[in-house]
Formats: sequence, structure tokens, C-alpha cells
Amino acid sequence: MQQLAGRGLKAPKPFSSSAPAVPGSRSRQLRASVVSQAAAQDPLMVRAARGEKVERAPCWMMRQAGRYQKSYRELAKKHPSFRERSETTELIVEISLQPWNSFKPDGVILFSDILTPLPGLGVPFEIDDNKGPILEQTIRTMDQVKKLHALDLSKLEFVGRALGQLRQEVGSQAAVLGFVGSPWTLATYIIEGQSTSLYKNIKTMCYTAPDVLDALLSHLADQMATYIKYQIDSGAHCIQIFDSWGGQLPPREWERWSGPYLKRIVASVKATHPNTPLTLYANGSGGLLERLKTTGVDVVGIDWTVDMADARKRLGNDISLQGNIDPTILFASQDAIEAAVKDTLRKAGDKRHVLNLGHGVLVGTPEESVAHMFELSKQIKYADLLAHA
Repeated sequence: MQQLAGRGLKAPKPFSSSAPAVPGSRSRQLRASVVSQAAAQDPLMVRAARGEKVERAPCWMMRQAGRYQKSYRELAKKHPSFRERSETTELIVEISLQPWNSFKPDGVILFSDILTPLPGLGVPFEIDDNKGPILEQTIRTMDQVKKLHALDLSKLEFVGRALGQLRQEVGSQAAVLGFVGSPWTLATYIIEGQSTSLYKNIKTMCYTAPDVLDALLSHLADQMATYIKYQIDSGAHCIQIFDSWGGQLPPREWERWSGPYLKRIVASVKATHPNTPLTLYANGSGGLLERLKTTGVDVVGIDWTVDMADARKRLGNDISLQGNIDPTILFASQDAIEAAVKDTLRKAGDKRHVLNLGHGVLVGTPEESVAHMFELSKQIKYADLLAHA
């Protein structure tokens, strides 16, 4: 998601902190102008995701910026609105860099939300401190789908500016990660109107209104592809696609209602940004791993319920894996954390692996435990690990 920032070297010129990049021929020309000089300076995570030989596994953590950190809690007291924190450039940058300043991870992920682009499509939402996301107007008819418009990037300039500033801040010392929600996952919120554990309305529409659901998912796929390209042009080295609720679908239904739209996104992005690593993560996806690989992504995120050796055996050595430490391990002793990290590293192999948790950092996780896992990731080299296997 390395050795430039802080050493007098400048960040790549295409990524400006003063204004976000806009997808198009001009931005592609700018990117092309620095490809040759940037190739040798790609961050460790980018190289590992692409399958290049590296001396150790890069490491970052989902939700590495958040309430477990004292610095975040103090900032949240001054800015209690999540929308303000995630939609104000200066606050996005400050929060995204909090774990970077504390732990120096190999990936710095944009502090944002998968629902952030929805207003740019014509879908307003609010976030209730207790209930989570609330969409007053659900979308369940074809007429409503037809009223959605193409993604208005002018409503997302704070994202572009933040990515540009993050890229300048970390240079090639770490990968800057952007992210989006998958069409299926976004549609669950748009159709249900809030978080749910049943997915009753959207799952019912699979059978009662398949044409409406297909139209909505297709539109979301095309607009998320646009959003991904915008993030890359603005400074993201890598992109993670969160198919957060894809694991709630039976495999046969996932092949119909999530997989095709993910493939549509990947094909569109790879057509214009072929060298940008794309990661796909779906929680509870143990029954879907082989299917996730067929989407064409570069990296498959593995949750903690799957043994990494099984994941590598099932997916093969021609794709990179991410994960998959159980987040609760970070509440245990340092010895337990080290044992879990070494076990995962050995089973993933000495190539094509990005060390991460199998889900996000949990609220209340000791910061010293997060620090310990990051330190281990830097200390444990593949050569030493395999020598003591």
C-alpha cells in the first residue's frame, strides 16, 4: 500500500498536493513521463504485490488508523464528526499519517470510508454514532437507478488532494493505498438503507428484481472503476477493493452478483493502469478463494479463519496473498504475536505475500502490540526464516 521521504528527495512530480489529478490523457502522459525513474524506487509493498523478489514481507494493517490510537482519540474529541474527519483534506492526511509516524508501516492507507463516493453519484447518506451509515432514500426500482448519475469527481477533490499529500510525505518509503467498496457491498447499503446482518432486501431482489439489481451493480462497477483511476492518478500506489459483504453470498450467488462486477472493475482499471497492484478482500471468504482469484486482481486478501498454508495451496504461487493474523492476537503476549507472525510468513512462502491482519485492528488493541508486530515484520527476513524452518 523505500527510501525517499525525509532524505531530501522529492516525491514523483505527477502527484500534486495543490489539486487532485483528473483521469484523462493529460494525467496518463504525466504518469508515463516518470515511469522509468520511478520503477527502481517502487515501495516494497508494490514490488511484493507484483511478485518481485524481496528480502522480507511488507506489512500494513487494515484500520491501522483509528480509535485504538491515543492520537486519533484526541483528534476525534476536537472533530467529533466522522464525516468531517474523513472529508477534510487536512484531517484525512493527519489521521492517515498517525500510524506512519508511530510505526512506519510499509503501507499508508487513506483514511476514508467505502461510502464516501456515494454523494458523488447522487446518493446522500449520514453516519449515526450508534447505528452507523443511514441512507434516508433507498434505491429499489429501475426508475431510481436511472436517476443516478456518473461520479462527480468535483465532490471528491478532498480525496485527491489527500492522496497527493500522502504520496509527497512518504515518497517511496511506503506505498500509499487507496480503496473502494465493491458493487455488491455498496449496493447492500443503498438497498437496505443501513448496516444489516440479514441482507433480506438485496438478496430478495436477486430473485424478484434481477434486472434492477444488475443495472445498479453495473453502474456502481463503472463508477468505482472511475474512482479507482482517480485515486491512482492522485497518488495511490495500490488499491484495495473491499467486497466486505461478498462472503454473505453462497458461492453460486457470488458468481452471479459480485464476481462479474468485480471483473468489470479490474478489466477497466488494468486497461489504463496495468502496473498498479489491485487487492481484493472479502471477509468470510474461505469458500470463495478460488473465485476471488478469477477476478484478475494481483493480491487476494485472506481473513483469519483460513490457514495460510491452505490459502497458498488453493491459490497457487502465481498470485500474491495478503494477511492473515487474527486481530485478537494483538491482545496477547509478544511471544504469541511473534509465533503467529512467523507461522503466517512460513506458510505464505518467500514471495508474493503482504503481511496484514485477517481483519481490521480492533478497538482497544494495545498500541505497543501493533508496534511489536510492525517491528517483527522488519526484523524477520526470508533468508533467516527459511534457514530456521
